[in-house]
Amino acid sequence: MKGVLDFARARREATPIAMVTSYDAWSARLAAAADVDCLLVGDSVAMVVHGFPDTLHATLEMMAAHTAAVRRGAPESFVVADMPFLSHRRGTAAAVEAAGALMRAGASAVKIEGLAGHEDVVAHLVGSGIPVMGHLGLTPQSVHQLGGYRVQGRSSEAAQRILEDARRLEQLGAFALVLECVPEQLAADITAALAIPTIGIGSGVRTSGQVLVMHDLLGLQADFRPRFARRYLEGHELVREAFARFVADVRAARFPAREEILC
Repeated sequence: MKGVLDFARARREATPIAMVTSYDAWSARLAAAADVDCLLVGDSVAMVVHGFPDTLHATLEMMAAHTAAVRRGAPESFVVADMPFLSHRRGTAAAVEAAGALMRAGASAVKIEGLAGHEDVVAHLVGSGIPVMGHLGLTPQSVHQLGGYRVQGRSSEAAQRILEDARRLEQLGAFALVLECVPEQLAADITAALAIPTIGIGSGVRTSGQVLVMHDLLGLQADFRPRFARRYLEGHELVREAFARFVADVRAARFPAREEILC
């Protein structure tokens, strides 16, 4: 995908959208070569790359640096950057500055979690020429308020609130919407109610597309196995084995070989 109009076209034509997180140039390059539709520079980078316990530790500077790296690795790809914790809660002027920094770093669009309390920010960003992707359901920046990482929208009242927020985000000009950890039927109802595409994670198959964290997809974290994240590779085993082989070769004086010596 090259722009927001491609998202609209995919929705009209019922073409599923494949989105993957990426935080650096090498993974962005490989994902682009695999024809991934959209790269998400998620604030999950704070956890999976920097080792923090949650996404609240992602800063604007961190997000901009990783966005720039992804853009260098995939110069032709559509790149969405997460607005980090509180960056869209300090008023429209501060939000425009933050979103502008991410766009200048290489983002094609920004993603904002939730809606209550910052409807004006979404509208102002869209009106300022900054494409906005929404994010409803489990919003990790609100993990403490939500009482942990748990499915959202189970009750009829909660489901109705999420549906209403989804409709409002579309009205405000969001070009797409991530639905994280909501019941499959709710995700299907929201998808049917909107003209913009929905991207699911842990929300069943009846959305307009799916997103996975790259490290989950590649199995790079041995002990982290969320049920909704299919592993396409046992990457942690392959990487550990490669490290072990290198260590063994060094200790046995098998590396470098004669043909690998420069002079």
